[in-house]
Amino acid sequence: MSDPPSVEFGRIGVWSFDFVIAPVAVVRAALASIEELGYAAVWYPEVPWSRESLSQAALLLGWSERVIVASGIAGIFARDAVAMANGARGLVEAYPGRFLLGIGVSHAPLVAMRGGEYRRPLATMGAYLDAMDEAPYAPADAAAPRVLAALAPQMLGLAGARAAGAHTYFVPPEHTALAREVLGPRPLLAVEQAVVLETDRARAYELARAHMHPYLDLPNYRNNLLRLGFAEEELSDGGSDRLVDAIVAWGDVAAIEERVRAHFAAGADHVAVQPLHAEPGGFPVETLAELAPALLELGAAAARPSS
Repeated sequence: MSDPPSVEFGRIGVWSFDFVIAPVAVVRAALASIEELGYAAVWYPEVPWSRESLSQAALLLGWSERVIVASGIAGIFARDAVAMANGARGLVEAYPGRFLLGIGVSHAPLVAMRGGEYRRPLATMGAYLDAMDEAPYAPADAAAPRVLAALAPQMLGLAGARAAGAHTYFVPPEHTALAREVLGPRPLLAVEQAVVLETDRARAYELARAHMHPYLDLPNYRNNLLRLGFAEEELSDGGSDRLVDAIVAWGDVAAIEERVRAHFAAGADHVAVQPLHAEPGGFPVETLAELAPALLELGAAAARPSS
């Protein structure tokens, strides 16, 4: 098998659930603002109650002109490998250089909601990649760059060997350093970072814990945090103060800039900030606008980790 196609994009992106659950008019307006602000990429999730991942990518690509659209992630239990491969190839063919396919095994409760059976994630992903690579498509030279959602060392290793790299989520900079060590110097490491632009500690923690609570019920995230040295008792009720501070960057612009800088120093190639907010159906464009000058300057200045 030939090496997986690579992708190159800027250092700072935006990650948001709002792309797949907010009203279409809100998403279109926000996407135009994000592109105008200069963010390099937009990342969106896939869950059973959201818009379908590949059709969502087509919408975002059609509503924008330059920004790279990345699925973060499209679940392998949501569609068969041929559908995943050829859907992504069609997007790359229509929008050259602007789509990155992020795929992952998701989580047992979410797979069960689709009527699937979550099993042997590493072996399942390996077999799925084999089937993707063997999927026929015309024209034959259409190829979609891909990254794998990865937290544990074995899945990170697979991402380095069978994809352009890895997309990590719900992780502190300490995990970024471990991920870079496993991946080696070449593969892409794209990290999500939740942020709260709020200097009031109580309010920041309220937003952070509301965001963290559902993730702490998912074994994959819990196990990753335990591997990083957090204690079991720190993973309840939205997380201990120490865990909140590790997972969510909060404070003023300088505090959030410092967290993004820490990911770069630990080996990240790209950091996608996820601004947290409490407005149902809205999109925190104002937060992204306030962060943009500092973060984009940081991204332009940050050097890629040396090989």
